[in-house]
Amino acid sequence: MSDAATAPTKVKLTSDQRSSFAAAYLGWAMDAFDYFIVVLIYADIAKDFHKTLGEMAFITTMTLVMRPVGAFLFGLWADRSGRRLPLIVDVVFYSVVGFACAFVPNNAFWLLIGLRMLYGIGMGGEWGLGAALAMEKIPAERRGFFSGLLQGGYSMGYLFAALAALVVTGWLDLSWRWMFALSIIPAAISLIIRSRVHESEVWETAQKRVKQTNTSARQIFANPTIWKRFVFLVLLMTAFNWMSHGTQDLYPTFLKASNDGGLGFSKSAATWIAVIYNIGAIAGGAIAGMLSERYGRKVLIIACAVLGLPVVPLFAYSTSLGLIILGSFLMQVMVQGAWGVIPAHLTELSPDEIRGFYPGVTYQLGNCLAAFNLPIQQSLASSHGYAFALSVTIVPVLIAVILLTLIGSERKGISFGTSKTTLVGAGAGAEQPA
Repeated sequence: MSDAATAPTKVKLTSDQRSSFAAAYLGWAMDAFDYFIVVLIYADIAKDFHKTLGEMAFITTMTLVMRPVGAFLFGLWADRSGRRLPLIVDVVFYSVVGFACAFVPNNAFWLLIGLRMLYGIGMGGEWGLGAALAMEKIPAERRGFFSGLLQGGYSMGYLFAALAALVVTGWLDLSWRWMFALSIIPAAISLIIRSRVHESEVWETAQKRVKQTNTSARQIFANPTIWKRFVFLVLLMTAFNWMSHGTQDLYPTFLKASNDGGLGFSKSAATWIAVIYNIGAIAGGAIAGMLSERYGRKVLIIACAVLGLPVVPLFAYSTSLGLIILGSFLMQVMVQGAWGVIPAHLTELSPDEIRGFYPGVTYQLGNCLAAFNLPIQQSLASSHGYAFALSVTIVPVLIAVILLTLIGSERKGISFGTSKTTLVGAGAGAEQPA
């Protein structure tokens, strides 16, 4: 018999599966777009509000600190009422808040902080719900590849933010406020797609099981294995978020700054560099996610982190344009390659009954603990230079990602909605480490 005859048939996605994935992808991309607007133009915002860069860094910190609140609130709602409605409400909420940032008066810095904190709540609700819906809909054998694509939405949002900054504040020389005002357009597109998505069948099955067994939420969360894994995943996500923000948030400022060892590139050159390294990030996530189907989730995460270590000197200490582009491109291939595995990895480690809550809250608590990355890097840059600030924070966290991933468990390709992924009834013992 020929190889062609024995090769497995690739499962085609249904219209609902495609819409569910597109809704999750666009929502996550829109989320990143609005977050990185601040990162890319926070020097311009600081000038209008008469604030230092250190004070401006506080805005991104408070945005990240509020993300676990959103993950908690929207996650509990999604596990009780389904994924679809909370996702629609979430995109409306953070879109309106992001749009409102365009109209904050220059003498009301406190109001801008408050709006970015509210935005953090919406941003926190987005990832966990979107990942749960997409991964529950996608066939198990293709979960790794679409996991990489989904996480790449974050880099796509960053890329669009960079291009928008180039056009709006660069070529057109308009105020940074237009960046927030224009963000309502992709949000509206995401909302239209979400309105057509059907509810998760895995969630519906889990709800029937909970009602039949009369299981309470308190009984589900009292499972000791769930809490042990929860604490571990928070630590893992802290390392992951520090790795991501440590290589992204300060970097645009490093490229443009003319003091503290900054490279002094023009705003246009720095933006094009950001576009290029985000293309690397998108490619890295898709490739690593796809390869994780063959070699496993843990192997790909560790491989990406290990390969990222020798890139650090090129990434942080290069001074010529060509080497800076190469270093930043390779770094984001590795960092977002490791991240590309995470939507599949976290949802596979989450029980059906709390998959709206579990991945999002562990992810965002890790984000909260990593929220002080930018102020720390900004402070180190002021005293020791940008290259030192980048390298001294990135190397330890890459090592932490490797070590934590080594001791963690994996459930690659497990089928959702079965006795192996439930906490209720026959699946109670399935939550032992794989």
